[in-house]
Amino acid sequence: MANDLLEIKNLRLSFFVPSGEVKAINNVSVSLKRGDVLGLVGESGSGKSVLSHAVMGFVSPPGKILGGSIDFNGLRINEMTEKEKRIIRGTEISMIFQDPMTSLNPVYPIGTQICEVLMLKNKMNRKTAWYKAEQLIKSVGIIDPQRRLTQYPHEFSGGMRQRIMIAIALACEPRLVIADEPTTALDVTTQAQILELMLEMKEKKGMAIIITTHNLGIVANMCDRIAVMYGGTIVEYGTVMDIFYESRHEYTKGLINSIPKLTAKKEEKLVPIEGTPLNMLVPPLGCPFAPRCKLCMAICLKKRPPYTQIASVHYSACWLNQKEEFERDAINV
Repeated sequence: MANDLLEIKNLRLSFFVPSGEVKAINNVSVSLKRGDVLGLVGESGSGKSVLSHAVMGFVSPPGKILGGSIDFNGLRINEMTEKEKRIIRGTEISMIFQDPMTSLNPVYPIGTQICEVLMLKNKMNRKTAWYKAEQLIKSVGIIDPQRRLTQYPHEFSGGMRQRIMIAIALACEPRLVIADEPTTALDVTTQAQILELMLEMKEKKGMAIIITTHNLGIVANMCDRIAVMYGGTIVEYGTVMDIFYESRHEYTKGLINSIPKLTAKKEEKLVPIEGTPLNMLVPPLGCPFAPRCKLCMAICLKKRPPYTQIASVHYSACWLNQKEEFERDAINV
């Protein structure tokens, strides 16, 4: 659509390893409008990070895009050369990686690492870049920026390092920021501060955000849309209200039920999703969640369900929805 900043259509991506083909992304379609926040939710191995890396153009052997398209602001990313991708990385699309300690270079001061981005992408001289770096880390809540810029990553806490990563990602004011589990290993107070900071930056800069996480609770107050991923596919997509209050896929319901509740009694146990994640080397013929689904039917094991439109932007890939629709149509005949 004309108003879409990012549009992914029928994307298929596999990793070819000695043991076979790992079908990491299987026919995924999703779009993102300017200024919106999209949450990619799912457990480890669902394909969230692979999809995010594909948008950044970080697909290299043994990974290969086998079909579909990734269109960003009029550019087809999956058909660009590596040189062309480097031009838009940082300036048009930025990424906040999961572990800031491994993303920041331990042998260079923070100021040098931020200035490098500004000097390379915005062609600033060192003095101008240093001043801009001071403003950036101040904007993400780090006090005494002049002293902090001369310090090394190990001199910062986990939350502070994540703020530095956000500052680097925002340095060139990109149109899209991808946050790959940005609050992993942070305490709940710092998590809330980081998420609030990202929303604040979004409002100031007008950028779009994709946030990947395995925790539905994190995206509840942050996202406009949520895409629930399992087995390399989007099994349900909708607004926050759709996903939390009108969920129509058993995997989505399982994720929601697994969230600890403040009203739970002391003796009440957490509700896990039974079973183990898929072996992506040998994906099932039918619904990827069928082996773990308590309401699994015979057709679920044999054939992949089509998407059923529940509301204007809400759809789900579950045979139970097709059954309900068929029964409803039969009554109305």
